[in-house]
Amino acid sequence: MVLVVVMGVSGCGKTAAGRRLAAKLGWAFCDADDYHSPANKKKMAAGTPLNDEDRIPWLCALHDILRREEASGQDAVLACSALKKMYRHVLVSGASAIESNQPEQPGENAALKILFVHLHGPIDVIAGRLEKRRGHFMPPELLKSQFDTLEPPTAPENFITVGLEKSLPEIVLEIECAIFQGEAFLE
Repeated sequence: MVLVVVMGVSGCGKTAAGRRLAAKLGWAFCDADDYHSPANKKKMAAGTPLNDEDRIPWLCALHDILRREEASGQDAVLACSALKKMYRHVLVSGASAIESNQPEQPGENAALKILFVHLHGPIDVIAGRLEKRRGHFMPPELLKSQFDTLEPPTAPENFITVGLEKSLPEIVLEIECAIFQGEAFLE
């Protein structure tokens, strides 16, 4: 049972990489953007960055989706910004992570085992991508706020970092190698 969250700032290629990885492996794919509330989408479209209060219910819903995939035995890939360590903690442990700021203990609501794949690249490269993107609620003007919010994953989080200088097939192959060579899920 493998759960992967492809994360990073808006425009880094989370959806493209996550969708391609899931299709290649025959896994389920979810795009976190599809689960933002209409109020969140409206706020971002107006050029206002989301705050923690806006994001927590969304992250809890995403945790529930990942929990459902795990319970059904379905390997899954989620494309989600997961910018802060706390947000990743909510994805792993659900709402209890907010109250206790500690991972859930083993039992029926044990923390999910997730590999976070941080797609990382320079702001100018990502800004160029955003300028070309059409029909998305996230305007390029909010990219700096995303970089300001970003807390790149660090140990002991379960993660790999993949540079955006690579092509999409190379990025997907690097993620695949991390999953299947066992790097991603060391106990």
